[in-house]
Amino acid sequence: MAEIALKAGQESALRRGHPWVFSGAVAEVRGAPGSGDTVDILSAGGEWLGRGAYSPLSQIRVRVWSFAPDEEVGPAFFRARLGRALELPGPRKNPEPAGACRLVNAESDGLPGLIVDRYGGWLVCQFLSAGAELWKDTVVEELGRLLSPAGIYERSDVKVREREGLPLRAGPLAGSEPPEILEIREGECRFLVDIRRGHKTGFYLDQRDNRAALAGYASGTEMLNCYSYTGGFAAAGLKAGAAFAVNVDSSQPALDLGRRNLELNGFGAEKAENIRGNVPEILRGFRDSRRQFDLIVLDPPKFAESRAQVPKAARAYKDINLLAFKLLRSGGVLFTFSCSGHIDRSLFRMIVAGAARDAGRPARILRRLEAPPDHPAALEFPEAEYLKGLVCVV
Repeated sequence: MAEIALKAGQESALRRGHPWVFSGAVAEVRGAPGSGDTVDILSAGGEWLGRGAYSPLSQIRVRVWSFAPDEEVGPAFFRARLGRALELPGPRKNPEPAGACRLVNAESDGLPGLIVDRYGGWLVCQFLSAGAELWKDTVVEELGRLLSPAGIYERSDVKVREREGLPLRAGPLAGSEPPEILEIREGECRFLVDIRRGHKTGFYLDQRDNRAALAGYASGTEMLNCYSYTGGFAAAGLKAGAAFAVNVDSSQPALDLGRRNLELNGFGAEKAENIRGNVPEILRGFRDSRRQFDLIVLDPPKFAESRAQVPKAARAYKDINLLAFKLLRSGGVLFTFSCSGHIDRSLFRMIVAGAARDAGRPARILRRLEAPPDHPAALEFPEAEYLKGLVCVV
């Protein structure tokens, strides 16, 4: 087996169980590993530290499969890791027949670069790293054996694959072709999901518990749902008794599917308005026209793709939160989120606090929000805690 020797003093993160080896930590590559091949990782002094997948083009040069020297990487390894992931308490272990949840959450389930989501009887996979790509056939075979899904569909059409030197791919992997639109249930709500072309694997499963949390604040409110995608928060709010909801998104196809989702749940044009446009511009228009709301949701896309983008992202987060605070009626509630991993919880709180201060709206935190339990975060892998949110009242 090929080996990766680290530079002196570069092994501390691995000793703590962090599963990444960056290119700058590598002193020598021994042998000729190809993309995704399994390599042993050695300290500068020759001590064995781990075993992982080699990615010659990525800044993350090795993603660790195992820290156990006697654990070989092969079909039995993936069978065991997938089986363990499916035993996680909650929706994975006790799935709702028409529900949706995450089955494999990459590094936090010991399977770096692999995402598997379930939508009813269908599985949608993302193979985001060289190692996951190399073992794709094995993963698909084991998923079929463990779960007997109607079909397995691939959505490896995300830019992170380009950093691994991998082409973007999407299409069926096993079983039947999925329908153009699937229907799932989430609590009292029903949603239509486009797993072929929708964001992520089709739906924002990581916001499931936070949509449920919104219900506790929605009754009787006029709510504004920014970056609404297919209207998940609006549907949850209206189901909980909101008087009216406004969805704002830049994508007309997303708004169209969102309208269908609201209709599916019994809400027509008398209960909701859909606005296509740039969220900051729409918010400024509401400010200038003095339109106000009782409940606002800010769930923007990732503003910071790298550490270098953090200052610009912080300004963007502050801008939309400042505008939202100005649009809230007295006693109004803001659900505000960041899914940028490079914006940590303390920085996000500082940004939101600065926005409230500059808006002249004293605010208090009612709740802190995160991803649901089917999106576990390994203790040694803080990067998994990308989603953070605050519920604030003015």
